[in-house]
Parts: sequence; structure tokens; C-alpha cells
Amino acid sequence: MAKDVLEGRRILIVDDEPDVIETLKDLLSMCSLVEAYTFEDARDFFERESFDLAILDIMGVDGYKLLEIAKDKDVPAIMLTANALSVSHTVRSFKGGAAFYVPKEEMVHIERFLEDILLALRNGKNLRNRWLERMGSFYERKFGPDWQHDDEEFWENFETCR
Repeated sequence: MAKDVLEGRRILIVDDEPDVIETLKDLLSMCSLVEAYTFEDARDFFERESFDLAILDIMGVDGYKLLEIAKDKDVPAIMLTANALSVSHTVRSFKGGAAFYVPKEEMVHIERFLEDILLALRNGKNLRNRWLERMGSFYERKFGPDWQHDDEEFWENFETCR
């Protein structure tokens, strides 16, 4: 089902690690992918072209600035990270407008995450419910059962925000 929703979608993938981009290309072969390895290249692509989605690394490519650009261009963005995997970076990403926040160790499920985003947008549904459903148990294993404790107000309102 994901392949149908993703077929031909234009996605900007930004990461300074070539192996990550190669893996994404293998996983998303049904999409039209544009790859960038630097902030500057990604910024230029955002200026010149249009995209259905963006997959942004945080470290090494100034992912938070790219998230601002994606938001300004109305391009749903997925933050994909290894080094910035923390609850505080998750909160910062969502507060910055990210559609999803994905640890690189969960990258193998990228099709499912992108499908969730596209279907939620198509149906006018809340993206965050789906993220919490998909990633809640991962976060509990990684950060413990009280992982939402540091920013309780954010997490209490998380599912009602779009």
C-alpha cells in the first residue's frame, strides 16, 4: 500500500552521510528522489524545485534551519537522526514544524512513516497521533517509561496539535 501512496512522489533527502542516502534510495525506489549532502545544496534545491516531502538529517547539514525552510515552503519534513536522538531534540523538531521524527535505527520503516504522513494529510487527520502510536514504545525502551516527564505540557497537548 505504501508504494501506491509514494509512487512518483518528489522527496528531497538531505544527509551528510552517503551511506544513509544510499539506504534511503534503496528503500524509496518508487519515489523521485533528489539528494543533497550539504545545507547549501538542500537550500538551493528548496529554492529551485518543489517537493512533496523532505527527509532531513539534523547534525552535519543544519537540519533545523532546513526545517524552517521546508515549513516556509509548505513541505512536510521528517527529521532523521542518530546523533541528535533525544527527547529534547524530538520536542524541538515538532515545535519547529516537523511532521515526524525518526531515529536512523528505525529508517528501515521509512516507507510506513511517509505513508502515514501522506495519508494523514490527504484525509485531514492529525499526524502526531500516528507518530506516538508508531514511536511511543521505541521511546519507552530507549528513554524509560517517564520519557515525556521533562516537558509534560508539550506532551499533554501533543496529540491535539497538527
